Amino acid sequence: MLQAALADLIVVVHMGFVLFVSVGALLVLFRPRLAILHIPCVLYGSALELVGWVCPLTPLEQSLRSQAGQQGYAGGFIEHYVGGLLYPANWATTRVWLGLALVIFNVFVYSLLAIRIRRNRPAG
Repeated sequence: MLQAALADLIVVVHMGFVLFVSVGALLVLFRPRLAILHIPCVLYGSALELVGWVCPLTPLEQSLRSQAGQQGYAGGFIEHYVGGLLYPANWATTRVWLGLALVIFNVFVYSLLAIRIRRNRPAG
């Protein structure tokens, strides 16, 4: 019972991390100091997608599910929880495109932030 609850908690934390990596740059527009936390997270998240690494939370969740007598899943977290709903069967190609889109989106938003900071900087 405890292992199942911990596995569910890991899913919530993992999804929060995925959302922060995906759209956290928009929060940075309003709270620029969040960039200190967001930039390393987005670099790590992008690397996971582009290289195909496995986030350590995924095997931890799967292990806890196994200990709780629940069935685990093959593949990664996003592939299992999101990919099956939104993405085609060719996950390897989709994963790379997601990683690239993540990088491009964040470069765009951080560029907007840099422009805004330069405009608000006093001349001199």
